[in-house]
Amino acid sequence: MLYDSMNAIEHKPDHHSALIERELRSILGSDGVLPGSAGAYLTDATESRNLRGTADAIALPRYADDVARVVRWCYRHDVPIVPRGGGTGFAGGAVPLAGGVVISLERLHSVHRFDPELWRIRLDAGVVTADLRRRARENGLYFPPDPGSAEQSQLGGNIATNAGGPHTFKYGVTGTWVTGLQAVVAPGELIEVGGPIHKDVAGYDLKSLLIGSEGTLGIVTAAWLRLIPAPEAALPVAACYASAHEGCQAIENVLANGLVVAALEYLDAGALGTTREAFPVPLPAGTAFMLIAETDGSEREAARLHDELMEVLGDGALSIHAPREPRAIAELWRWRDGASLGVTAQHGGKVSEDIVVPLDRLLDAVEATVEIGNRHRLPACSWGHAGDGNLHSTFMISPEDPAALKRAEAAAEELFELACELGGSISGEHGVGWVKRGALERQWAPAALDLHEAIKQAFDPKGLFNPGKKLARYPARDRPRAPDPQS
Repeated sequence: MLYDSMNAIEHKPDHHSALIERELRSILGSDGVLPGSAGAYLTDATESRNLRGTADAIALPRYADDVARVVRWCYRHDVPIVPRGGGTGFAGGAVPLAGGVVISLERLHSVHRFDPELWRIRLDAGVVTADLRRRARENGLYFPPDPGSAEQSQLGGNIATNAGGPHTFKYGVTGTWVTGLQAVVAPGELIEVGGPIHKDVAGYDLKSLLIGSEGTLGIVTAAWLRLIPAPEAALPVAACYASAHEGCQAIENVLANGLVVAALEYLDAGALGTTREAFPVPLPAGTAFMLIAETDGSEREAARLHDELMEVLGDGALSIHAPREPRAIAELWRWRDGASLGVTAQHGGKVSEDIVVPLDRLLDAVEATVEIGNRHRLPACSWGHAGDGNLHSTFMISPEDPAALKRAEAAAEELFELACELGGSISGEHGVGWVKRGALERQWAPAALDLHEAIKQAFDPKGLFNPGKKLARYPARDRPRAPDPQS
């Protein structure tokens, strides 16, 4: 066995790489394999944190059966397997840190069946998220999960991380919409769980175990999804406040008034400061917090809720921006989608963690993020999905400053501790991957950690599926020390 998933990873490329390439070409053909040095497959969105992998080969299967054959060969020869979608993850989940074979699903992009009249679709894991959403819209239907990387991310990756987005406040994360999965599991078997059905309680919920497993239990190759009729109208409101306290009170007021909004987003002062000049209209002086909410449904229902929302958010707001024309609405959401890029541009890089807290502790987490940054001498800010209590707490760094990166990673450990102290979670939508390995120790009791590891062992007894990722406990030599803000 090449790798023990409970220990730290150290990969040393050797003469076996050429042999692995040759063997995989006999399975996939000459155009189905790339050298392990193909740089585009060795990183994800954590590259600014200097996380870059090494691989022995890159496999590019075209069909689920090809995936099964590659996995079967890897499992027989004790070669690590790293599944990859669009490479947009923020947790290092698709980075091959143990070497081995990267299995990229980009060529699995077929739509196998689409039944608009039954509100369902079956398609491959390599279909791009935005293409799926467009196809649904063209047929009067709606697939709500909308991660910020929709133009690059793929369905399989979204399922692997159980990805979210702004509109999952009302509609739920990716897994909410999955009714069936096709997946390759050890030692190379192709299985189907669920299907084009809405109810299935016949066995243990294997489908839900695979959803969010980040490729550590198997490789999702296709999925059945349920869709819903597209709402007739969607009307956003952006409200500005003088403080995070007033903004967070407005969030609670939305819920207290029973307003079922589709999205409820926020940006704090630091996040606003990086991108306020690009906002569609001038922002009032003194703006230190922004909420973006949206109502949807039939035109009549969306308009009624919109009027009520304007009244609730307007109480104490410095200004309200409520576009109604499609172009202006799209402009507002483009600006919101660009928040992450705006923050990154300030110093060229960032360490951003997607912690979750109970909604009534959101203000505490927003303020603590800045305090933690100050202790570690780092500019800090947050934005995210306010209605879910899901913060993107962020420390801005220069990629050329290794000392700042070290301080940011220590600050991130404090964030995980904060989330758990507030009754929340270390991750809301980005997963655990490599960068948060072991952090579940802060959140779960030992018995729960044991069950987590037992599930991994049952699915993957050799520990070859995405080794080192989604570890419940810190590997012994990898355990973080107490943060030192002065280091």
